[in-house]
Amino acid sequence: MSKNSKVLNLKDKISGNEMDLSLCNLTEVPVRELAFFTKATVLDLSCNNITSLPPEFCNLTHLVKVDLSKNQLTCLPDDLGNLTNLQHLDLYNNKLTVLPVSFSQLRGLKWLDLKDNPLEPDLAKAAGDCLDEKQCKQCSSKVLQHMRGLQEEVDRAREKRLLREKELERKKEVKQREREAREKEARKREKAEEKEKRRKEYNAQMAATAAREQQKKKNEEKKKKNGQTAADKKVVESAPKPRRSLIGLMFKLLLLLLLGLAGVAAACRLTDLQKEAMCVPVNAAVDDGLSWAREQEVVVRQLVSNLSSAAKEFLESTQASKN
Repeated sequence: MSKNSKVLNLKDKISGNEMDLSLCNLTEVPVRELAFFTKATVLDLSCNNITSLPPEFCNLTHLVKVDLSKNQLTCLPDDLGNLTNLQHLDLYNNKLTVLPVSFSQLRGLKWLDLKDNPLEPDLAKAAGDCLDEKQCKQCSSKVLQHMRGLQEEVDRAREKRLLREKELERKKEVKQREREAREKEARKREKAEEKEKRRKEYNAQMAATAAREQQKKKNEEKKKKNGQTAADKKVVESAPKPRRSLIGLMFKLLLLLLLGLAGVAAACRLTDLQKEAMCVPVNAAVDDGLSWAREQEVVVRQLVSNLSSAAKEFLESTQASKN
């Protein structure tokens, strides 16, 4: 209901192609309602308390003449350049310091009043005094030219920024590719090192296995050789054993015989039995033997030496047989 009332109120404010909303004590522009009146190409919003224009105001592209004088405007919307049909703009007695860069796109603008605004020096110089119709027309031309220069600077700055961002992105991509290449190379190197490590381990295992097999073969050959040597030694050692045993037995018998004879001779010579008939031949034989022995001293010595050697050999063979 309120919307209809606003529409009706606006209808009361329209006359032909002009919408007169001056002296209405407005603090904001009724953009939604104004959008319904596309035939109202002239809009008078002067002598109100408007501090800013909403972004939607830039959609009122049917406007040809706008009067915003004697308000409290501190800035204009960034997309003001969308009002491509705008030819007359009155911004007298506001609080503007700058204009949006898109202002340069108002190519159809032929009349502009910016006096009594705290404009920044360069803009104020371009705007001039705007004291009459001619100066206001010159103001629109010079301000558009000034804003086109700012637009070019902004475009160049934006282009530089885009180029810088593009360059940064390219460098980032290069660094990313280099990092990926390094990581790929590192993975490749790690795989090669791992493969080399496995190969060395495999070769070491094969070498150890071959060494064990060779050692085993050597041990078997050595064992076989030692067994053959032991068998040969056993055969060699076992062959003369009967001979040594026979010699020892003969030596023992001879020794017993000699001991017996010596005992009999000692008994016959050193005891009372020497007068017995059985000892007479023994004593005679002993005397003859001693005589002969003295005569054959060298032979006896050689015999004693032979007996000593035989006894020593006998003892050694006995000890070896025990071991």
